[in-house]
Amino acid sequence: MFQIRFPHTTCAGSRIPVKPVLLTLMLLALAAVAPAAEARVIELGATASPPPASCPDDCQAVGRVTGYQLRAENERNPFQVTRRGKIVAFSITLGEPRRDQIEFFDDLFGGTAKVRLSILRPGTKKRHRLTGQSEIFEVKDYFGSTPTFALSRPLTVRKGYIVAITAVTWVPTFAVSLAENQVWRSSRDADKCDDVRQNAAQQTRGSLRTYGCIYRTARLMYTATFVPDPRRTTPAPERSSRAERRR
Repeated sequence: MFQIRFPHTTCAGSRIPVKPVLLTLMLLALAAVAPAAEARVIELGATASPPPASCPDDCQAVGRVTGYQLRAENERNPFQVTRRGKIVAFSITLGEPRRDQIEFFDDLFGGTAKVRLSILRPGTKKRHRLTGQSEIFEVKDYFGSTPTFALSRPLTVRKGYIVAITAVTWVPTFAVSLAENQVWRSSRDADKCDDVRQNAAQQTRGSLRTYGCIYRTARLMYTATFVPDPRRTTPAPERSSRAERRR
């Protein structure tokens, strides 16, 4: 077992989408300028048929760890960006744990459910450097829904960077018992992949950490809103030669 499972769960949860007005207005503004500047908004990690988060049935939560999806259905590396741009928001699908389950996870992981986004620059031997991180969001008021959070400061990403999610304490954003084509990687120590009690969350900017643990048949249920930098539509002016500058 690679996550903490709460025993004896029987109830079914609900999912109610929550979209803050501020983010909606921001995305509408981006969409208005996108055709001219090619700043097309991309939702990293979005798939056609996302599964529900596990709680309260077979309730499992991700705790004190940073992770990202390697495969989501048939898409490989869904959170690795292909060009420079900004991450401006993220959405997270939250299960609806019962009160006794919430108390269990609060006690186990040292507080109420909190989460943040993390930007990773991949290195050799599965070592990733933390280049940026969002503010911390408390999500207990959004259980059973899929809220979207606008970041107070956009996070810069470059080609090849990975957008990960960090459970500061714990978060019920975990879908389980899925197909083999659902794979995620975590920041836990490679020799302790099943030790979910370790505090493996990467939260120091500039730090290096080995992401040595891979898990199958499970999925971290989040997406990230990526706005690529616009491409030039006019050629850059040619530089004059040295001889011309002397004239």
